[in-house]
Amino acid sequence: MSIKKILETPRQILRELSPADLSAICRVLQDKETMYAYEHAFSDEEVQAWLNNQLRRYREDGFGLWGVVLKESGELIGQCGLTWQSITDRRVVEVGYLFERAYWHQGFATEAAIACKKYAFNVLGYSEVFSIIRDNNFASQKVALRNGMHECGILVKHYHGMEMPHIIFRVERNKNQ
Repeated sequence: MSIKKILETPRQILRELSPADLSAICRVLQDKETMYAYEHAFSDEEVQAWLNNQLRRYREDGFGLWGVVLKESGELIGQCGLTWQSITDRRVVEVGYLFERAYWHQGFATEAAIACKKYAFNVLGYSEVFSIIRDNNFASQKVALRNGMHECGILVKHYHGMEMPHIIFRVERNKNQ
């Protein structure tokens, strides 16, 4: 099975995930510190459902969270991509990202998120993209700001029996993107 490359940045290749990526995805989703904004590390079943959902998104939506691979080593270090999300009564395209803790604070998420924003604008033709980020996830909020986004609202998500406030970030396409 051929894995579809989506885009490339100076240090990374973003490509579709495959079933062979399960162990790398587990390193991210089963790390309690990495998943603090979700309030729990994922079980084996939740990781498999997550991967299955990305594969479904590729088929049905034409995009999803893609695997982020370091060019230098070929190692899968996280996920970044585009997904459909709901904001009140509206469906929007979101730039989302999750990386292994060992790769935090090195600019990988920002580099990938900027590339995904540009892909949404220049390849898919969207006029705006969003990032919906938990209110306690300050590092991800900084990535959204570096991606040219601005805070435009609050959304409370209900997840695992909890109310989780999220900040909505948005950027519109302009001639420079």
